[in-house]
Amino acid sequence: MILYIDASALVKRYVAESGSIEVNAWISKSQMVTTNILSRAEVAAAFNRASRMQIIDNEACQTALEQFRSEWESFVRLQNNEGTVIRADYLTSRHNLRGYDAIHLASALIWQESIGSRIRLITYDQQLRQSGLDEGLFLLP
Repeated sequence: MILYIDASALVKRYVAESGSIEVNAWISKSQMVTTNILSRAEVAAAFNRASRMQIIDNEACQTALEQFRSEWESFVRLQNNEGTVIRADYLTSRHNLRGYDAIHLASALIWQESIGSRIRLITYDQQLRQSGLDEGLFLLP
């Protein structure tokens, strides 16, 4: 199983919340886990925001950041180029997506096309999820 995972799902790998068990199981069963390089900043920002909002304490935030950063190199990290951004531009119009969500969807679609195999998109963002379905991606959950 080849996965493309967005930031909403990656966060669940490092902070125990609804969906964490499933995300960890899918990652452990996968041949490859792919994400866009922007996930690095998105996930770090999510941890720090959760700490500021007192959803997690500072120690949990630091632990999550350390674990995430230590695993970062194990993910296939897709770079952005003009083709990705142009594709995302059209996806924002077609699906009314936010910019980063359109980048994730464009990256997943381009990755699937480039490897010639079906991938599974893991996202907990409902709008991105529906857009992925509309574009023909397999989704988890």
